[in-house]
Amino acid sequence: MKPLLATVFFVGVLSSEATAEAKEPPFRPNVLFLFGDDQRADTIRALGNPGIQTPHLDSLVKWGVSFRRAYMQGGLHGATCVPSRAMLLSGKYLWRVDERLLKDTTWPAAFGQSGYTTFVSGKWHNGPAAIPKSFHMARKMFMGGMVNPLQAPLADMVEGKMEKPVLAPKHSCEMFADEAIGFLTHQKIGTPFFCFVPFNAPHDPHTVPPDFAVQYDPSKISLPGNYLPQHPFDNGEMAVRDEALLPWPRSPGAVRQILADYYRYVSYLDHQVGRILAALEKSPHANTTIIVFAADSGVARGSHGLVGKQNVYEHSVRVPLIVCGPGIPSDCRTDALCYLLDLMPTLGVLCGVPGPKSSEGREFTKVLKDPTQNARSQLLFGYRDVERAITDNRWKLIRYPKVDKTQLFDLQSDPHEVTNLARKPGEVARVASLLSMMASLQKECGDQQPLFVANPKPGNWNPPAQGGLKKMKKDGN
Repeated sequence: MKPLLATVFFVGVLSSEATAEAKEPPFRPNVLFLFGDDQRADTIRALGNPGIQTPHLDSLVKWGVSFRRAYMQGGLHGATCVPSRAMLLSGKYLWRVDERLLKDTTWPAAFGQSGYTTFVSGKWHNGPAAIPKSFHMARKMFMGGMVNPLQAPLADMVEGKMEKPVLAPKHSCEMFADEAIGFLTHQKIGTPFFCFVPFNAPHDPHTVPPDFAVQYDPSKISLPGNYLPQHPFDNGEMAVRDEALLPWPRSPGAVRQILADYYRYVSYLDHQVGRILAALEKSPHANTTIIVFAADSGVARGSHGLVGKQNVYEHSVRVPLIVCGPGIPSDCRTDALCYLLDLMPTLGVLCGVPGPKSSEGREFTKVLKDPTQNARSQLLFGYRDVERAITDNRWKLIRYPKVDKTQLFDLQSDPHEVTNLARKPGEVARVASLLSMMASLQKECGDQQPLFVANPKPGNWNPPAQGGLKKMKKDGN
């Protein structure tokens, strides 16, 4: 594809007058929003991973602004993609979001009310009742958490109601891409559109069609820079289903194998993204569409001795985010801090769409105009009642109240969060300051979890016996 989208500028779309109050620009761009599932931020070749093949995501990196510090906020149960997607679509913080998306107007619904044609095809983990409340059209929807993607039950919305799911004849991601391509091909000029394609890749099981050409040799896969055989203490969620995907200790060979399978699935997702981008280029909308690529969460896959996403380390809460299109600088990187829940308010400003009054996200159009600008100054993360974290961009503090553990990392010199500085005498004041900042952000976000408990339990942990491991693998989240 040619980088058409990076060379066209619509006066007013990213003007200096852009504010949190959405004002209708002279021209209203379309939106194509591509969304991955459990995709680490470090799985795009153009953003620093030479061991993976992602040519189409690389093209988006070349055309737009790539966020190196974009995050999901966390989760209150093991299936963190449910609140992550709900936060994205509602603009609400984790501790106030309605995961079923029924209490408040969603951002896609706001786009529809503002004159946009809204379309969705893909994974929907927030309850089928919310789909007709949010979108005009819904095709080939998978309404669940995880499934063998070669045998996925998919459903269409007809006259505002979801029909009975039917087993898909091919890989679900290919089905989602087919539907998006059909929508882009037949959508005529005149009415702007919001096209949302939430894939279920590269979430496990890491299943791709057997004839997909891209393969990875596990022996040539590099271990994560923070690889450990086992997490050094009980983080409060050591035995969730995701953690049973590999036995303890996590051997280097097992981690390389799961990463090889994971990378292959990322490459398969990239292939589907490429098909959709090619269809957009052939359509009348090639130069009038904002493209967003992001994912609902990261995942450990051997980092810190963990496998799943039920933690607040960078590999699990940091996500890929690329925005490109009319007026947006090309081939730029930014370290501006933002949440996924800030994305839709930003698109609202770009498209002149007034958002739901209940939305709490903060728009960051100034970053898209000048990637050196800041967005948020601090971010708060949480997982259940067992983990809380805060970052001010350089420093990251993680608090485990149930076991009275604290970690402090200098992300500038230690991006893999390997060296805990919390007990260094020279960092006492910094730890206290970050804890105070965390408590303040908790109030802002509606989080009432104490950072200290009266009777913390010991932090040691032993893996379950083999019989318990087999049972865990059968349990979904």
